[in-house]
Amino acid sequence: MAHAIRFEAVSKSYPIYRSPHDRLTELATFNRAKRHTDFWALRDITFDVQPGETFCVIGENGSGKSTLLQLVAGILQPTQGSVDVAGRVSALLELGSGFNPDFSGRDNVYLNGAILGLSSAEIDRRYSSITAFAEIGDFIHQPVKTYSSGMTVRLAFAVAIHVDPRILLVDEALAVGDIYFRQRCMRKVHELRTQGVTILFVSHAIGDVKAVGHRTIWLDQGRVRELGATDSVVVKYLAAMAEKDSAYLQLKKQTAPASPRGAVFQAARTAQRVPNIDHRHGDRRAEITGIEILDPHGQPTHLLEPSSRITVRISARAHEPIALPNIGFMLRNHLGVDFAGTNTVREGYELPPMHPGDIYTVDFHLDLPALYPGNFSFSPAIADGTLRNYRMCDWIDNAITLQMGHGEGQVYGYLHLPCRVEVYVPEEDRA
Repeated sequence: MAHAIRFEAVSKSYPIYRSPHDRLTELATFNRAKRHTDFWALRDITFDVQPGETFCVIGENGSGKSTLLQLVAGILQPTQGSVDVAGRVSALLELGSGFNPDFSGRDNVYLNGAILGLSSAEIDRRYSSITAFAEIGDFIHQPVKTYSSGMTVRLAFAVAIHVDPRILLVDEALAVGDIYFRQRCMRKVHELRTQGVTILFVSHAIGDVKAVGHRTIWLDQGRVRELGATDSVVVKYLAAMAEKDSAYLQLKKQTAPASPRGAVFQAARTAQRVPNIDHRHGDRRAEITGIEILDPHGQPTHLLEPSSRITVRISARAHEPIALPNIGFMLRNHLGVDFAGTNTVREGYELPPMHPGDIYTVDFHLDLPALYPGNFSFSPAIADGTLRNYRMCDWIDNAITLQMGHGEGQVYGYLHLPCRVEVYVPEEDRA
């Protein structure tokens, strides 16, 4: 089958200069005096994307994802290797890229359409559909530099999907949009998939990646870490990110504070079941046997309330000796993004060693902030070791999911920060 995109041993480097003087010196000597070091954003990248495939790219910031997309878009050329792209490419990369900020939205629609090879008549036929999808009203006649970031991405996405692309490149720009527009964009991405459009999708929203991706490539410091079916790659990526987070928060065993006297590791009763298992990994020398979310009265709850107190109860059983047990959980939002997490070692509690057959139950008492209404999932885990050096025994993705209630006040953004307000009014205004 003919490919839509092909990378063959592609590497991309950027020259890094210590100062502008070094750059000028090198130019003046026509590279005879090298004054720069090479930064390799990508190293030996090889993959094919088939027509109609949705191919996702994940990785940490600085791993080379945007460079890869710019190579596909033709904005950059590889330092080594070859990039072959078959078909019209429409790209939604950096926010507002390709827009002239001094032109109106309407002018930019026609300018971008012309760059992508459409005639004025073809753009005329699409113009009403573009403005209807963007929903920015009379701002279409105002300079783009007056737009908010959300309005800019609305117009950029509307143009990108209405030029009949055979290949659509989508970077993190959609993260700027509001929930309503993001949902429409994701529906449109699914629609383009069914129409056979090849999509190269870069996102930190793992939930979106799992929803749309046929295959996924994981970039790590410019190199391919994993390439394959999306579910398999995402599980390995999330596990690595969890380990990295643990390393960042590491507390060395010899310097860890002793457990407070009277600390309770065995709750009055154990959590009896795991409601859901999306993915599970670990060496299973110990395993999670149950998780519950309890309200302030100690009863299982099915709805989270903003600014309330909950208890996350996790039970684990040892099948082999566990010298340094560490039990914890990760809280994820509706996009699959790791929102918050903790564990017994992070909180300064040293659990006693577990012997085969031992069951430990840990209660995490949390004061929830005022979070935006949405679904939140809890992923429990048990490991053996310190935060820096450990072996994962059992990790269960999204073992239990609960809806966050609306509460009494509006939440702007992701959460409402506790705030104390003081107002000072001039004396003459008090009358």
